[in-house]
Amino acid sequence: MLWGGPVSVTSLPRAEVVVDLAAVRHNVRLLSSRAAASGAETMAVVKADGYGHGAVRVARAALEAGATWLGVASLDEALALRRAGFTTRMLSWLDTPDVDYVPAVRHDIDVSVSSTRELARIASAAAEVGRRARIHLKIDTGLSRNGCPAELWPELVKAAAAEGNVEVVGMWSHLACADEPGHPSIDAQAKRFATAYDVMRDAGLSPLRHLANSAATLTRPDLHFELVRPGIAIYGLNPVPQREDLRPAMTFRSSVVLTKRISAGESVSYGRTWTASRDTTLALVPVGYADGVPRTLSGRMSVWLDGVRRPVAGRVCMDQLVVDCGDDEPELGAEVVLFGTGENGMPTATEWAETIGTIDYEIVTGMYRPRVRRRYVDAPRDSV
Repeated sequence: MLWGGPVSVTSLPRAEVVVDLAAVRHNVRLLSSRAAASGAETMAVVKADGYGHGAVRVARAALEAGATWLGVASLDEALALRRAGFTTRMLSWLDTPDVDYVPAVRHDIDVSVSSTRELARIASAAAEVGRRARIHLKIDTGLSRNGCPAELWPELVKAAAAEGNVEVVGMWSHLACADEPGHPSIDAQAKRFATAYDVMRDAGLSPLRHLANSAATLTRPDLHFELVRPGIAIYGLNPVPQREDLRPAMTFRSSVVLTKRISAGESVSYGRTWTASRDTTLALVPVGYADGVPRTLSGRMSVWLDGVRRPVAGRVCMDQLVVDCGDDEPELGAEVVLFGTGENGMPTATEWAETIGTIDYEIVTGMYRPRVRRRYVDAPRDSV
């Protein structure tokens, strides 16, 4: 009935994300080879701090593996990469109406344009700097988020073609259902994209085109055009139903800090939602929903401990969860994998997502938290 004795845990993770850069490079090589077969370059999307994996380290690995562009959501993200020493071509595509575009022009960052108002603000920044801004016009082909509506597209194209302070580098859009191969919306969006491109050519512009996300990079070589923009697949998470040789790059791990033997009939955690049906050993793991473990996984998750899947007993708490180990007693400090590569049956981020009705994007990006240490492997040196 007593908790296990004290142990030094200075070298053990309370909550740690391990990012395998070799897996990132493998995934980018696969994606870049698909793109290259179509004559396209590859933009590695490293927004949201590299989907929670660390934008700087992922960007470096992606460029080593064949990517030639980097993509981010905000100018702040792009500038952070420039400060880290990246000089490669880079596109930033979504900011607030009051963002200052002067740094984008000054630091040679391509920006997306969806309206004549944005165009005017970027042109003004370029005039202030004294150099042309590089822009990509975005057409809304059916996702109905960002992008210029089709009825306003000719006006935007005409204005961009006439604006001497900008260079129209690209045109682009984003697919709504590329992760459902064969969905009719994919061809419908491709047709709208082609029509929008004709408008640009009629205006005397010959921009590079990019439409393919991870899913389309894997399944629609006809939509690769001159550039593809894989995101989630870089991190080894497969966006399409068919099997692909992608390697998950992130492992989320912790350790056993206490063990305890309880009798049949005893309950575990808040609400007493789990009661032992037999005498059993519990292992306490110091991670919870404050560290990225969704509380909605309570009663529906297991962890990898001592080479075996073991169920989590009771509710996930803010700082801790409890594992039912039966008659086994793990060593204090034993590694606990919350999710990882799936090798030998260990849990995965995709499994978490499917269990709670979300997507694995949300799981991995949610791991960027103050108490979660990040460590890299297969790099010039491991670093936190």
